[in-house]
Amino acid sequence: RLEEFLKKEVDLELSTLPVFEERVIDVSEVEQLMDSINAVPAPCAPVINPQAPNAATGTSLRVCWGLFSDDTVECYQLCYKPVSNERHSDEQAEHTLKVKETYCTITDLLPNTQYEFWVSALNASGISPPSERAVYVTAPSPPTIKNKKIRSCENAALVCWESRDINPVDSYTVEL
Repeated sequence: RLEEFLKKEVDLELSTLPVFEERVIDVSEVEQLMDSINAVPAPCAPVINPQAPNAATGTSLRVCWGLFSDDTVECYQLCYKPVSNERHSDEQAEHTLKVKETYCTITDLLPNTQYEFWVSALNASGISPPSERAVYVTAPSPPTIKNKKIRSCENAALVCWESRDINPVDSYTVEL
């Protein structure tokens, strides 16, 4: 019977034309709800680490920080400036770097100089509050030995040097 049915020509004409109403559906509330579900909140403030041993040379510093939350972060904004005891320290040049990792090595710094660092996290929703500020210090530049003042005898030697650093140096190590 199926074979006979399939051989027949069937005319499917509708006797009336369908009428559709044009309705405008307001989906703005749904869109707002969906946007709020998919929105990533702005990150919390990062925590900057204190200066680690051997993290400085005479002209560079390695600065590290971290997040104590599961925030989504696209990049970090690291800011720094030299620390000054003068009253016009706010006028010191402030530098800003964009960094993808949770660490950065800053170069072209002055030897034996204190620098103040702080960091913020950024994502599509905005920028976090800045971290607490941390002070890092570059290593002193090596002293210059005064060759003309060197004196020696059988059991002793006198070696004189001068520091090229503006800030005082805590101590020197003499190696023989």
